[in-house]
Amino acid sequence: GMMGIASSVGRNIDDVYRNANEGKLDDVDLNQRITEASRAAVRALVMQSTDSDGRVKEVKNIFDDVGGMFAGMMGKKKPWTEAIKDAGFPDVVEERLEPLFKYLEFCLKQVVADNELGALTSALDGEYIRPGPGGDPIRNPDVLPTGANMHALDPQSIPTTAAVECAEAVCNKLLERLQAENDGQYPESVAFTLWGTDNIKTYGESLAQVLALAGVRPVPDSIGRVNKVELIPLEELGRPRIDVVVSCSGVFRDLFINQMNLLDRGIKLAAEADEPDEMNFVRKHAKQQAEEMQVSLRDAACRVFSNSAGSYSANVGIAIENGGWESEDQLQNQFLERKGFAFNADKPGMMEQQADMFKAALKTVDVTFQNLDSSEISLTDVSHYYDSDPTKVVQGLRDDKRKPMSFMADTTTANAQVRTLSETVRLDARTKLLNPKFIEGMLATGYEGTREITKRLRNTLGWSATAGEVDNFVYEDANDTFIKDEEMQRRLLETNPNAFRDMVTTFLEANGRGYWDTDEDNIEKLQELYQEAEDKIEGV
Repeated sequence: GMMGIASSVGRNIDDVYRNANEGKLDDVDLNQRITEASRAAVRALVMQSTDSDGRVKEVKNIFDDVGGMFAGMMGKKKPWTEAIKDAGFPDVVEERLEPLFKYLEFCLKQVVADNELGALTSALDGEYIRPGPGGDPIRNPDVLPTGANMHALDPQSIPTTAAVECAEAVCNKLLERLQAENDGQYPESVAFTLWGTDNIKTYGESLAQVLALAGVRPVPDSIGRVNKVELIPLEELGRPRIDVVVSCSGVFRDLFINQMNLLDRGIKLAAEADEPDEMNFVRKHAKQQAEEMQVSLRDAACRVFSNSAGSYSANVGIAIENGGWESEDQLQNQFLERKGFAFNADKPGMMEQQADMFKAALKTVDVTFQNLDSSEISLTDVSHYYDSDPTKVVQGLRDDKRKPMSFMADTTTANAQVRTLSETVRLDARTKLLNPKFIEGMLATGYEGTREITKRLRNTLGWSATAGEVDNFVYEDANDTFIKDEEMQRRLLETNPNAFRDMVTTFLEANGRGYWDTDEDNIEKLQELYQEAEDKIEGV
């Protein structure tokens, strides 16, 4: 759709994306216009089947409609074509759009075919329920209609070919950005965090990114199972193999032990390749670590880590949520102790504590990297993302004590974005924590909405503690929004005094720990409000 709209003005959509990402204003504007035109076209499709109550109960089939056929013979365009023309793209070719809108019509039918209650009553009657995949309906419309006996995926089938292609595109964007910010130099080592549910939804995109950076290709068999890996020749790769350090969540460890095996074998394959150090950073670092730790090259190339069996998370999030931590050193040691269990394909079925190996691998890291792949959950919605962020851990381990660069990939749209962590935190704060529409939406839900706002502020503090990538203005603007505005302050206190007290505590803690620099008047005001909230809770 967007490709067809872009071509109608003589442009390639990938070029538009690239230029927009680089801040070229004409293409930023064109990208926005194309996006709005696409939305208008989809809206027109849906409105064809919308009844007087604003509901879609039955999808009107535009393509088989006799009236629509006669309208076509009379030269009248389909409603979505008209919507695109009205949005400022008069030369769009309807025939190019037809396959897409046929598919979108099918997707709309799947959305409308809601069978959750029907399937529930059938299940209670002991009848057969059709199986179907779970996941994100935006990425995979095959998860619809609802009401299926849901399964996740076949673990042996990931990463899929499509996931590998998407992963390579993201890796290329990451490396381009890193080269631009580092005088054309490639990073030598990147620390990844892999999540279980995210890899279910994306069919293995982030684990494919790990392999792609190391110059390793997953090889599916004739029925799509991925049990083999091979090295991409340096001539084809066109760049050095980047070393990777992988921290897997506990759920990833439970679900994807086969993929951990694949990652470990792929990284060791790269380490054992007879290639020059300047073109193979995996081998370069493994050789150094083998010498320092007096182990074999293969053992020194352990790069896949997680919690011990049955254990989950670094518990950094819990410490920050409770405020029960003394220093950042405590959080960093907690991360290293809990996440320092190595997976070794040569000893399957065991997760051995290898804290020294974990530290040695992290010590060489130049960049930390995570993925945001769902429109539903962002950076400060949950504590998990910062709980497993190793940015300050790496800074403490590096000989030069330099903080690594931190990046996030946003793959929620076709135009995947690679941003710095600080850019992502700013974007997240602007769109949610500091967004009047978000705030009013939360407050409309009452007690729970106030708690949600406070939780988001606490999670922002978490990013200060683990990565130090939260700008001072985020706290300052939040203070202006929730504390200095007396009407807002009163609403929060009345709606949920406990959550409001926690919010005040978070502001005071951010200042006390050196994450927020503000004037004394603000601090005195917060201290007064803390006592006021205490009194209200105690009924004084």
